[in-house]
Amino acid sequence: MPYSYRKTKIPLLWLRRHTSDREFMLLSSVLVGLTAGLAAVVLKTLVHYIHLLLAYGNRLLDQPYWLVVFPTIGIFLTVVIVKLYFKGKIGRGTANILYNISQKSSMVERHKMYSHVITSALTAGFGGSAGLESPIVVTGSAIGSNYGREYHLNYRDRTLLLASGAAAGIAAVFNAPIAGVLFAIEVLLTDISISAFIPLIIAAVVGALCSRIILQEDILFYIGQPEVFAAGHVPFYVLLGILCGMMSVYYTRMTLLVEEQFEAYENIVFARALVGGLLLGLLIMLFPPLFGEGYDSITLLESNKAQQLLQDSWLAFFGTNDWLVLGFVGALALVKVFATTITIASGGNGGNFAPSMFVGACTGFFFSRIVNLLNISNLPTSSFSMVGMAGILSGVMHAPLTAVFLIAEITGGYSLMIPLMLVAATSYAMVKFFEPYSLDTKKLAQKGQLLTPNKDRTILHIMKIRHLIETEFQSIAPDATLGELVQVIASSRRNLFPVVTADGTLAGVLLLENVREIMFKSDKYDVVQVRELMIKPPAIVQYDDSMADVMKKFDASGAWNLPVLHNEMYLGFVSKSSIFTKYRKLLIKTTNVT
Repeated sequence: MPYSYRKTKIPLLWLRRHTSDREFMLLSSVLVGLTAGLAAVVLKTLVHYIHLLLAYGNRLLDQPYWLVVFPTIGIFLTVVIVKLYFKGKIGRGTANILYNISQKSSMVERHKMYSHVITSALTAGFGGSAGLESPIVVTGSAIGSNYGREYHLNYRDRTLLLASGAAAGIAAVFNAPIAGVLFAIEVLLTDISISAFIPLIIAAVVGALCSRIILQEDILFYIGQPEVFAAGHVPFYVLLGILCGMMSVYYTRMTLLVEEQFEAYENIVFARALVGGLLLGLLIMLFPPLFGEGYDSITLLESNKAQQLLQDSWLAFFGTNDWLVLGFVGALALVKVFATTITIASGGNGGNFAPSMFVGACTGFFFSRIVNLLNISNLPTSSFSMVGMAGILSGVMHAPLTAVFLIAEITGGYSLMIPLMLVAATSYAMVKFFEPYSLDTKKLAQKGQLLTPNKDRTILHIMKIRHLIETEFQSIAPDATLGELVQVIASSRRNLFPVVTADGTLAGVLLLENVREIMFKSDKYDVVQVRELMIKPPAIVQYDDSMADVMKKFDASGAWNLPVLHNEMYLGFVSKSSIFTKYRKLLIKTTNVT
């Protein structure tokens, strides 16, 4: 252990022993929030200066081929670093953190405290069309998790610090502490008490202060005050909510479809990176606003300067009339999904948070501008662009409260609170009908690896078969005689005996009650074999079965003990008693108490 780290740890260990659990958690939330906030500052600063290094901001990339070269370089560098230093896998996106919470007791790998900062900075800095928020969530979560593991905190407190780190990261990126807290509650935490809000709030405030004090205004994403909300525009906001819901379903399904195409090249990472980089570069050549996170484009839409989006595009040759701008912005909303998915699926690192906002801004602008061009009404395009961001973010992430308060905070006011709530709720309700799970959680839900607000299901997800296998059952071979079986019974304290072949496979089971009568007939000892007495088990539990599936097998069979197999090999038995005992322990462990 390095000396400097040991010096830092010793005072905290002293505080751990001399403070209450609540006091130590409050102090921990400050430290986790500070560290996650600084990580967010480092990431945003790295991307900003990589952009300056490439001179994109000074318009020195007028040669279109650079728009192909740089994103490909960024993805290639990311793939090389992941391959050489992180064994080819770093676990991208919020879904990976949800998996750690549900399947690994909120234990996040140590390298994620820095690996996502490095790789996402390269991806987005060189033009990858993905957001930095998901890498920051992973980084902050890893910081909170490893802090909790280092000081031997229980599962509940470790999960709370994990969420605190994520909240601090989101708060720092957007200077939006309320949105950070709500994101942690809506996306990461499935069960939370009022007392848990305090560490989340403290961490988010500390993270936001880090970015406000350190970062320059041109690095932070900020939008000016929107126009005043007019009640007469309510019907149009409802229609926008419906459109955002449709776009969110499109976003989710197209992302999963493109990911499936790249999964076929999972084992040839460099070829996948090359193909993905070239495809992304071609898209950026056609639609230059796809370069990078896209916040500059959002700012142009919000400030009614959408025509500037065309100035680097080949469409600029045809001028900048209103209908051409409208078509270009509409195409951006559709194509951004492909650009983001290609960036991530080909090996880059990033998330869908910023792209969702990009698509939302384009959707809101497109809807309001087409209404105005058709002289149906006179809608404020800047307000509709901002509200559209909340609509798509709510639909894609399934986080309506986060979406509402994030837009309210980055605009510096709450004048659009009513339309924000209206559009976010409408979009979310519509998406829920078609897609019960968010983009980040859909695959986990299909695998049965997602925690839910239901306490029983949450605990069943945490429990693993491998921790419950009982091996003290005495086995017997199928060709053994009744006399040999009697000797085994005499030396056993169980009334269940697995019948196992020489190669370790399970042939059947013997119940003491089924052989009680014949076992006292000594004249049968050398005549009757075990294979004649054994029965087929009422159900078989596989080593990789989820606990929910195991409980269904217990209910269907009515058995109290079931054999566990792995690749047809007998491992032992799992019993209802051991499951109930483990359940009670986890119930105490995961319950949020003050």
